[in-house]
Amino acid sequence: MRIKFGTDGWRGTIAEDFTFDNVRRCAQGFARYLLDRGEAADGVVVGHDRRFASEHFAAAAAEVMAAHGIRVHLTQGATPTPVISYSVVALGAAGAINITASHNPPTDNGFKVRDRHGAAIDPQGLREIEARIPPIEEVKRIPLEEAIERGLVERF
Repeated sequence: MRIKFGTDGWRGTIAEDFTFDNVRRCAQGFARYLLDRGEAADGVVVGHDRRFASEHFAAAAAEVMAAHGIRVHLTQGATPTPVISYSVVALGAAGAINITASHNPPTDNGFKVRDRHGAAIDPQGLREIEARIPPIEEVKRIPLEEAIERGLVERF
């Protein structure tokens, strides 16, 4: 399945196209984008809203980022989008992944990305992330608990 980013990222229907595999694919696309730009050393913030399984989708994204050696600040619970954006700046991170579909129907969820200013990534940047999204067979990840033990993921 080809994933097409729109405003701020990608959205889909939970369990149809918005699946753990596709979230992991998007996370790897974002990881490659940050690595290619030389920004990965600053780490990322990963957060989520209260939608069904959002915390598990956020953990899946964190596992992929960690597998690429990117330090993750993972929220301890549901967090409003403005707090995610603020946290990027406050922590000096390279960007963020936020699992949320905002105002869209409750059957949907989304993979939204932010830049180092906590702002939306420009359309060219979104195309670059999208172009780096691999097939699921190429996705790298490490279990969340291992990533925490190795200091690659910290909850905040």
